[in-house]
Order: sequence, then C-alpha cells, then structure tokens
Amino acid sequence: MAAYRAKIPSKAQATLQYFRALRSQSGSAATETHNAPLRRYFRAYGTGALQRVKVCPRQDTRLDTRLYGRCAFLLGGGIGLYSALKLSLQQHFAEEQLSHVLGTTSRVTLYQYKTCPQCSKLRAFLDYYGLEYDIVEVNPVLHTEIKWAASSKVPILVIEGEEALQLNDASVIMSALKTCMIDKSKTIHEVINYYPVLKSKNIFGIESTEYTNRHWVMLNEIALELHYPNKNARRDEVKWRHWADDWLLCILAPNVYRSPAEALEAYEHIVLEGNYGLVEGVVIKYVGAFTMFFLSKLLQIWYRMETDVRQDLYKAADEWMTAVGKKRKFLGGDKPNLADISVYGVLRTVEGQQAFDDVMKHTRMRKWYQAMEKVIQERGGQD
Repeated sequence: MAAYRAKIPSKAQATLQYFRALRSQSGSAATETHNAPLRRYFRAYGTGALQRVKVCPRQDTRLDTRLYGRCAFLLGGGIGLYSALKLSLQQHFAEEQLSHVLGTTSRVTLYQYKTCPQCSKLRAFLDYYGLEYDIVEVNPVLHTEIKWAASSKVPILVIEGEEALQLNDASVIMSALKTCMIDKSKTIHEVINYYPVLKSKNIFGIESTEYTNRHWVMLNEIALELHYPNKNARRDEVKWRHWADDWLLCILAPNVYRSPAEALEAYEHIVLEGNYGLVEGVVIKYVGAFTMFFLSKLLQIWYRMETDVRQDLYKAADEWMTAVGKKRKFLGGDKPNLADISVYGVLRTVEGQQAFDDVMKHTRMRKWYQAMEKVIQERGGQD
C-alpha cells in the first residue's frame, strides 16, 4: 500500500504539472486544454484514500435563462387574456340576464343607505347574480334623493324602461327577481303581482306595510321540482329567510350598541359611509349613538334577551351553522340560496365592529362567511 501511494503525486505536484503543461502549449491547443476536464486528486471523505475525479468547466446558462423568460412571458400573457375574456363573458351574461329578468334592456338604480342591513342584503343578491345597477346613497335625515317616492323606506329599486317600475322591500325584490330567473316565461312586471301589499295601523295610529309571500319564490309545479329537487329545500330556505329578518336583524342592534363606546364606534362608521354634511355628521354621530344606546336597552327587554346580549348572538350564529350542517358548504348545498344571501347581507353591515369580530371568534361562522364573501365577489350565481 505504501508503494502504491508513492506513485500518486500529491495535490500540489498535480497542480504544478497542470500549469506547466498549460504554459508549454499555445494557440488552440492551450484553449483545448483549458476547456478539457481537469483531473484532480483529493482525499475522499471517510475513506482515508486518495481518489481521482474529473472537474468539468461551468456551462453557459444564458440560453436557458432567455428560454425561461420567454416561457414566463407567454404564460403571463395567456393568464391575462383568460382574465380579460372571463370578464367580458361575465359582462355579456349580466346584460342578457338583466334583459331577460326585466323584460327589456332597462337601467336599474338602487336607492339605499350603505349601512342598512336590508340594503346590504339586496346588494349581495344583485352582485351574486351579476345584475348591473347604479347606486344612489340617500341622506338618512333629509331624504332629498327620494322626495319623489311614496315611501322614504329603503331600499328602493327603480327599473327605468318602456314602463318604469318601483320596487320596495328587499325580501320581495329578491323573491320576485329570483322567480323571473327560474320561470323565463314571465317578466318582473307580471311577477310582482304575486306579492300584494297589505297596509294596516297599529294602536298608536302608525301605518305599517306588509307584503304577502315576501319570502317565497313563486313557481309552478314543474319549475318547483326542477329547482327544489329536495322537498325540504324550499321549506328551509323560507324558514331561514324569515329567521334572518325577524330574529337575527332584531338582536343585531342591542349587540352593536351594547355600550357607549361601541355605539360611538358604530355611528362613526355610519357617518363615514353615509351621505352626511360635515356639521350634520358630527351631530348625527353623538346624538345618534346616545339615542341608539338607550333604544338598544329597550329592544333587549322587548325581545327578552340575556343580560349579556353577546350570548344571544352566539346562539343565533351556532343555530345557523347547525342548520347549514358539517357536510354542506352552504344551506343551499354547493351554492348559496336566498337564505344564505340574506344572513350574509345582514351580518356584513357590522363587519369591522366589535360585535362582528366577537361572533367570528367565538362561533363556527367564519369559514361559511368567508366562502360567501368569495362566491359573491366572483358573481358565482352567473354559472
């Protein structure tokens, strides 16, 4: 073994021999020697023996870099073209949907308060189904924008076309438009007659308005079986739409205005999003917060809520998620139904406030809410 090692030059000797050979050559021969693999000796790790390996020169990677750049450019262009085509198709679909539902290529205008739960619910419906509309923010004090309307209660949906039509009540509008989408043989002017108005006065002489069938999508038996193959689907949709309007909406105010600090926070958001003047906004913020704080206490007594009103909100959220179930994405299954849209629209008005943060933290509602937010932003009802 000693004799064998003596024949192997040391690392320094091998390097010296290489440079001598390189210096003795010239021209192309030197270039060839430079480009040829270099043989070196080194001690292999863990073996204790010297071994000889080839060290190849570095390859030129500029060609690969240019190729990767071109591929990335083509991929980015393809994605951009797909996005533009998808947006164009969505707009085209929205125009066709609007033309069919309203019977003509009409202009649709929504008169609203942005922080109103009923208005938020209707916006969620229109956005989900990709119906194009204009928004007019109404001054909650002066109602200047809707002086022409018989009622100052929002939302108001106005359809301007050959025959102008004014629609009131968010639940009625949602039911009527959904009926038109399913039963393509009828227009909105015909369907709205399925929801007659009932007016009455209470013991204080204040007039109230109710709409018959406001939570029902009015279909014939054939359309009913096609759209609601499960017998319980329609019943559950109506039940939870009632629940959103008659319970969830009512317990929201005592939670939003639970304390003076939360009431001020809520009215600061209302003034920021609303159509108020500078002085008017300051007055509304403090007077409104003070008034709603005390009114929320009366509502708490009226609806027999617990001392800690958050517990009622948590119970309502858990009750809703139990109805949705663990195996379904929405109450409507893979896609939201009108009850999903109603509950989401009501809750969206308090997003960013303490009541909203608490219900997302202490209940199972976050995953469902985020799924609803995504499908509405993507206009999932157009599929």
